[in-house]
Amino acid sequence: MLRIRNLCASIDGKQILRGLNLDVNAGEVHAIMGPNGSGKSTFAQVLAGRDIYGVTADDLTFEGRNLLEMPAELRARNGLFLAFQYPVEIPGVSNLYFLRSAVNAVRAHRGLPELDAVDFLSVARTHAQKLGLDDAMLKRSVNQGFSGGEKKRNEILQMMMLEPRLAILDESDSGLDIDALKIVADGINAMRHPERAIILVTHYQRLLNYIAPDRVHVLIGGSIVRSGTKELALELEQRGYSWLEQPAGVEA
Repeated sequence: MLRIRNLCASIDGKQILRGLNLDVNAGEVHAIMGPNGSGKSTFAQVLAGRDIYGVTADDLTFEGRNLLEMPAELRARNGLFLAFQYPVEIPGVSNLYFLRSAVNAVRAHRGLPELDAVDFLSVARTHAQKLGLDDAMLKRSVNQGFSGGEKKRNEILQMMMLEPRLAILDESDSGLDIDALKIVADGINAMRHPERAIILVTHYQRLLNYIAPDRVHVLIGGSIVRSGTKELALELEQRGYSWLEQPAGVEA
């Protein structure tokens, strides 16, 4: 589904991603872990098409399409979804209006009829209830006045409504208490599907207590330096990242 070879990204002359390589297949959940400043959020934003970066790659394809030739809005319509580390507020735009506009734009791109207001509201309410979001929150402006946990749950609601082919979740566990973390994790697990891939960007292993990844990758200095199974995340929890930051052939 996603193929990355020698991905490099820079901003204002500063190199952030340095020859990153990764393959993600449909049906898989991959966790990207790493210390602060390692390039995790840059990686997520580059995949989503944020245009502030200078990007080169030998191969950067999503379902056979060259992402370098696709603007952000076309990537989204083709099924690529990004949940932000810091969800933005959109004053004056209700959650329901925002969600219905996004869902129907994606459906139109796929050649499907728009959802009418009644059908859309029924689906939105069903998903929102699973995430502990009530009708009042659906009617409020997008993320305005929401707590950190409510913003993260609202982004999972967006993912559920849009049903993306590839979901990239940038630190969806950040700032969540244990109850909110379980709700968010349940929402993510509900989206696992043989035809969908999920990339979890996270600092900590705690999210992976609730979402079992197929692969774990450690990003340091803009490159993936180690990949493994979920046991790698447990090792990182015990040892930190410093042992992987040593020069080649040297272990702390």
